[in-house]
Amino acid sequence: MQTVHIDDFKGCQVHFVGIGGISMSGLAEILLRRGYIVTGSDLKESHITQRLSGKGARVFIGHHPSNVQGARLVVHTAAVKADNPEIQEAHKRNIPVIDRATLLGQIMEAYPYSIGVSGSHGKTTTTSMLSTILLHANLDPTILVGGELDVIGGNVRTGSSPYFITEACEYVESFLHFKPYIAIILNIDADHLDYFKDIDHIYQAFSKFAHLVPQNGYAVGCADDPLVAKLLSEVKCNTISYGINGPSDWKACDIHYNSQGTASFKAYYKGEYVGNMSLSIPGKHNVYNALAATAAAYALGIPFEVIKEALTTYRGTHRRLEFKGKMGDVTILDDYAHHPTEIKATLETVKNYPHNRIWCVFQPHTYTRTKKLFNEFVHAFKQADRLIITDIYAAREKDTGEVHSRDLVQAILQTGQPCMYMQTFEEIANYLKENISPGDIVLTMGAGDVYRIGDMLLNTTV
Repeated sequence: MQTVHIDDFKGCQVHFVGIGGISMSGLAEILLRRGYIVTGSDLKESHITQRLSGKGARVFIGHHPSNVQGARLVVHTAAVKADNPEIQEAHKRNIPVIDRATLLGQIMEAYPYSIGVSGSHGKTTTTSMLSTILLHANLDPTILVGGELDVIGGNVRTGSSPYFITEACEYVESFLHFKPYIAIILNIDADHLDYFKDIDHIYQAFSKFAHLVPQNGYAVGCADDPLVAKLLSEVKCNTISYGINGPSDWKACDIHYNSQGTASFKAYYKGEYVGNMSLSIPGKHNVYNALAATAAAYALGIPFEVIKEALTTYRGTHRRLEFKGKMGDVTILDDYAHHPTEIKATLETVKNYPHNRIWCVFQPHTYTRTKKLFNEFVHAFKQADRLIITDIYAAREKDTGEVHSRDLVQAILQTGQPCMYMQTFEEIANYLKENISPGDIVLTMGAGDVYRIGDMLLNTTV
């Protein structure tokens, strides 16, 4: 990969292969605001590509060699392989090619107070919470989030201050290209096993990320996660811990949940009571996320009262236990959970909602994850009363025939839990319409396009 820097191409045409992705589109928008000429391609049109077109980008649907004409730099995602026709054409024309993470790391260099939110789970929510706090504090941050946040009208916001907030994804160790002043490490769990060899390999990646923080910067981490606690003891910069169970710098005590599962608690900093906090989104996992955001914001000098007010207003991002609507007396929810740990946390939260039965429709995400974490998936759905599993969403992978959703269904049935496989979304939507009862909850879950089932239900009348 050529050693180039985005600053070398100011005012020039930059082409994004996969511009419709949530992170790529955000980077494209940042460059548009900085005066670059932006083109890009994606396999299908979406509201994201339409929005970029409205802001001045030229977007091609489909990948073709001619799309890179006029580009001085080509940017691609980790999912785009070397045989992509636009990548091949760029090499043929001697156009420099860099990946998304490299570009994001170079953009971060311009911000003295850049914050990278990492972790196996909770990155989007914590990034969104922290963004809400900085906006509430009038710090005018630049924000790049892996979901759509209503308060910024999408997934990106370009500010004019020294503050930059972004998710820092561990997949293919892409976050090692970043330049964080504050690195948040939420948790370390087994995931992305199509790249990582084992949990030790994953830990080493997070450790390298935390060691990118300068000595005057901060590593913020969850003391209740043993691997994160170990990491905090090894870094060279300032550290801030948070937790619920054991000793930590920031701690939530006397946690109470209402009937919707949202928490209120007493916050302590270094053993001193600082005030009560109330969240507007449900789940114990979001208490942890709120503590992480609080710890980072406080390190930036934001008063606790401002943090507290901001988190009270935070209503969540799209596809993170999102209320989709009501179909008669049936509640339709959608969540991005695609890892067994996330599935358990989401179902534990939904269990607190007033309900008759919980119908969970799960779309496994990638063949590798389904195969490597198969046993964990088998036992992840205990809180669901009825479970429907769709075909595996391939994402960046090809089906090798080693694992199928039917295998997962058979293994779950052997535990005694009701479960069934259905192939099409139409079949699932029709089955639900015929079998759900007043007071039931339908929860679609997965990182693919399973949310469409909820849309199908809400677009019909019972």
